[in-house]
Amino acid sequence: MRPLGINIFDRIKNFFLQKNALSRLMLINIVIWLICLFISVFTWLFNVSDISFVTKLFAVPADISSLTDKPWSIFTYMFLQEEFWHLFFNMLMLYYGGQIFLQYFTQKQLLLTYIFGGLFGALFFIMSFNIFPVFENMRDSAVALGASASVLSILIAAATYQPEYKLNLFLLGEVKMKWIAIIFVVIDLLSIPKGNSGGHIAHLGGALWGFLYAFMLRKDFDIYMIFKRQPRIKVKSRNTDNHHQRPKTDEQYNAERAQEQQEIDKILDKIAKNGYSSLSEKEKEYLFKQSKK
Repeated sequence: MRPLGINIFDRIKNFFLQKNALSRLMLINIVIWLICLFISVFTWLFNVSDISFVTKLFAVPADISSLTDKPWSIFTYMFLQEEFWHLFFNMLMLYYGGQIFLQYFTQKQLLLTYIFGGLFGALFFIMSFNIFPVFENMRDSAVALGASASVLSILIAAATYQPEYKLNLFLLGEVKMKWIAIIFVVIDLLSIPKGNSGGHIAHLGGALWGFLYAFMLRKDFDIYMIFKRQPRIKVKSRNTDNHHQRPKTDEQYNAERAQEQQEIDKILDKIAKNGYSSLSEKEKEYLFKQSKK
């Protein structure tokens, strides 16, 4: 019997060696966090700057003019985690939420839900900070980062599609997915005035996309089908060479017909004398083609 620690290590290693969307998304988030961690060590040692320049470059800003200077941030922010526990809980939720999601959906749907959930989260964050007066004084400096909106989108999509799915939670026993989803949404909604307002608003944007996507699927409409590669249809015109041929004169046509008839008569004479089996394959094929004219 192998030690428990080795077994867990092997399971983690085998999971990340899988070539699927869930393991790749988690791996990307972890690797980016590690890169940022190493950068922070070197910037501290050389006393040149701090890790905040990474945040300024890749976190999505609430200010629209700043967003136009770095439009890529609307994508990059959803892979950027600030602290270890931020990363840990997001990846934990992504793993378990992703496992449930993949029981009903494909790897491609998981990837697209992650991305669109993140985009909806960023959209909610930006719109809220530019609409509500309470955020006016902090708009210029506010940024959002983290995978939470994307992760919650996956979790809410699974809960909307299969609301009666039961999870066995520690100390709580069996709990239906719909109650877990409702609790997450309510907590984020009530937490907006308590701090990290932008983060909670982004979470709600991601949750909304997850709900909308699963709701559309229950109505037999998959919006992701617009990303499906359509087969290329090749149109081959018939007898294209004929368009470039000069029309035949009556003399040419009659001469060709006479030659063909002469060849047919020759083959028919051979059949009359020696039977059909005496014909070569070429003669049989020629006779067959002429009979189709």
